Amino acid sequence: MVQHFLVKGRVQGVGFRWFVNSEASRIGLRGWVRNTDDGHVEAVAAGSPKQIEALVVALHQGTRGSRVDAVEILEMDENEAAELHTFQIEGAW
Repeated sequence: MVQHFLVKGRVQGVGFRWFVNSEASRIGLRGWVRNTDDGHVEAVAAGSPKQIEALVVALHQGTRGSRVDAVEILEMDENEAAELHTFQIEGAW
């Protein structure tokens, strides 16, 4: 299962990408997370339905300093998972 997430709210400047990376890695997902130019955080994750559901719960929870207003989810084609490796933060350096 491969899904694209767009998290809206106060999710930049509060450690949200690091939180997502940590949770996704702990769950065993492959993919990435990054900030968007319009103040959101987006992620792509590949794993079992149970793993993806655990990430969805974490995304809604967020970090202590964040405020998650919405999590938009888009199902992606399974072949998109072929290029995904260990979960990582994109554009963090």
